[in-house]
Amino acid sequence: MEGDTLYSIGELAQRTGLTVKTIRFYSDRGIVAPTQRSPAGHRRYDTAAAARLELVRTLRELGLDLPTIRKVAELDLPLPEVAAAHAEALAVQIRVLRLRHAVLTVVAERGLTPEEADVMHQLARLTEEERRGLVEDFLHAVFDGLDGNRAFAGVRRSMTPEPPADPAAEQARAWVEWAELALDPDFRAGMRRTAQDLAADMAQDGATGPRRDFTATVRDLAAPAVAAWIDPASPEADPVVAAIAAHYAHLRTHHADAALRHRLLRRLERAHDPRRDRHARLLAVINGWPAPQPLSPVLGWSLAAVRARLR
Repeated sequence: MEGDTLYSIGELAQRTGLTVKTIRFYSDRGIVAPTQRSPAGHRRYDTAAAARLELVRTLRELGLDLPTIRKVAELDLPLPEVAAAHAEALAVQIRVLRLRHAVLTVVAERGLTPEEADVMHQLARLTEEERRGLVEDFLHAVFDGLDGNRAFAGVRRSMTPEPPADPAAEQARAWVEWAELALDPDFRAGMRRTAQDLAADMAQDGATGPRRDFTATVRDLAAPAVAAWIDPASPEADPVVAAIAAHYAHLRTHHADAALRHRLLRRLERAHDPRRDRHARLLAVINGWPAPQPLSPVLGWSLAAVRARLR
C-alpha cells in the first residue's frame, strides 16, 4: 500500500484475507473505522486502517476480546502488558484442559463408572491449597506419631508429590490417579503398616538416621533368582530364602528358626501390595524422578519361596 491510495472494503478483504462481513463488523464498532466515504457513501480505507485491521486480526486470533483489542488499537493499553496478562490466562486454561484430558483418559482406559468418573473430576478440580491439604492428610495418616525419628523425614519426602505449576499431560494424569489412590482407606492402612514395620526395625537396632528399607534388601537378594526364572519352591531357591531370613533375623535380633520364618511370611504379606509399585510410579512421574524398579515381582517370588518352606 503506497501514498494516498484508498481501498474499498472488497479490496481490503482481498489484501487481508478477511471477509467483507468481518471488516464491516469491525468498522461498525469503530475498531477499524473507514478513512472516508466515496460520494456514493461507500467506505474507503487507507494504509493506516489496513495496518490497524492486521493488528486486530492478529489479536483476535490470539483470543483477545473486542473491548481489549479496541484499547490496544487506540493505544490506551500497552500491547506487552496485554500480552502478558493474556498469556497468564491462557496458561491457566491450558492447565485446566490438561487435567480434563487426564480425567477423560483415565475414565476411558479404566472403564470407570459415572460415579467413579465424578470422583476423578472432583480431584482434578482441587485448588492448590486443597491439593496440599490432601497430600498432608495422606502423609499424616501414614506417619502420624512415627516421624519423631529424623530418619522418617527423608521417607516422608520420598512420598510427597510436588506437581509443577505447569504440569505436562502425563503429570496431570499421574496426579489425578495419585490422589485417587491416596484417598483409598485400605491403601492408607497398608502404607501405615509399612511405616510401622520400618519404625519397629529402627527401634530394634537403635537407628536414628536413614536406613535401608527391608523390601529394598529383599529386592536385591531375590532379584537375581527372579531374573533367572528359578522356581521359588525348588532347592535352587534355598540360599536366597536363607539370606532373606538371616537379614530379617538381624533386624529383629532373633534366631533364624521356623517361628521367625512365620513372622517373615507375615511381613512379606504386608509388603506385597502391587499398589505400592503404582504409588511409587505415579510419584516419579509427578515429581520428574527416574522410574522406580518395581518391588511386586521379587516380593511375590519371596513370599512364594517362604511359604513353600513352611508347608
